[in-house]
Amino acid sequence: MSRRNWIAVASAEHARRGCAEPLSGYMQVCHGKCAPLRRVSPGDLVAYYAPTLRMGGGDRLQKFVSLGIVQPGEAYAFDAGGGFTPFRRDVAYVEAEEASILPLLDQLDFVENPQRWGYKFRFGLFDISDHDMRLVASAMGVDLRVPGLEARSRLLRTPSAQAVSAASRQASLVACRYQFYSD
Repeated sequence: MSRRNWIAVASAEHARRGCAEPLSGYMQVCHGKCAPLRRVSPGDLVAYYAPTLRMGGGDRLQKFVSLGIVQPGEAYAFDAGGGFTPFRRDVAYVEAEEASILPLLDQLDFVENPQRWGYKFRFGLFDISDHDMRLVASAMGVDLRVPGLEARSRLLRTPSAQAVSAASRQASLVACRYQFYSD
């Protein structure tokens, strides 16, 4: 299976939390749902787009804030406290600069209607072409042609998925499958 490219959507505050520690980076989408994460595979690239600084805030940002490589392992449940148990996937984030989407709008293939360019972001996670990922990465100062980018990501593999016991992982997968069918 070939590598796919994704845009995930979250507030900057939440997206930055996921990449704050590159050695334990993660992605979480659609308010912690498992089903969207099942579409993502190890080796896929994911860029986070933040429409706002804070969830539900009116403080526009409209920037790509992080870029990383999905690591081996399945989606797993994470106890975030307060009764909230979202599903996550491990991601090795690369050093990247935040970049505005506005200068890219006329060049991005996924923007079908420039008048309604934000429509697709409502899905929370969607796949994009190699062309679009190269544009986003370039705007963020990341050269995807650097030899060993994937090899470097293997060195940054996160321990969080491995730390989950086999029984706990199985329970997470069962819960993930249940949520997938009930979504």
